[in-house]
Amino acid sequence: MKFQISVSREKEEEVFRYLVDHGIEIDREAEYIISERARQSGFLMAKDSDKESLRIAVGDVIYIEAFGKEIEIHTGQDVYYAQDRIYQLEALLDPNEFLRISKSVIISRKHVKKIRPSLSLKYVLTMSDGTLVDVTRSYYSDFRRFFNI
Repeated sequence: MKFQISVSREKEEEVFRYLVDHGIEIDREAEYIISERARQSGFLMAKDSDKESLRIAVGDVIYIEAFGKEIEIHTGQDVYYAQDRIYQLEALLDPNEFLRISKSVIISRKHVKKIRPSLSLKYVLTMSDGTLVDVTRSYYSDFRRFFNI
């Protein structure tokens, strides 16, 4: 099995050497990625539309949305693409600042501009970029606790 690594430049050589010494094959095109925890650094690893890897400041993230295996990270500047699964990104983010509101969406607390109740134990949120996202029934109670509603 092959892996990509996504770590800081300072640790890249050390991590690379350790993994190779332990029989793990490193390949920039591999499906799986071994990365540093973003919560510690304040950044998420993603790719832009040109498939260039970059770090996105967690504070710039408005919401994250999954479309099957494709993950979009929406910021005020652009949309970026992550290779992690949504549950992996959720684990990296500060639970006091980010909340999963459906199977496919994680929102940033500071970018919620409007909360509108909807039918059947749901809410519709207006994000800072004008996007509307739904809080689904499964996440209704967690959402209410998160925002003290």
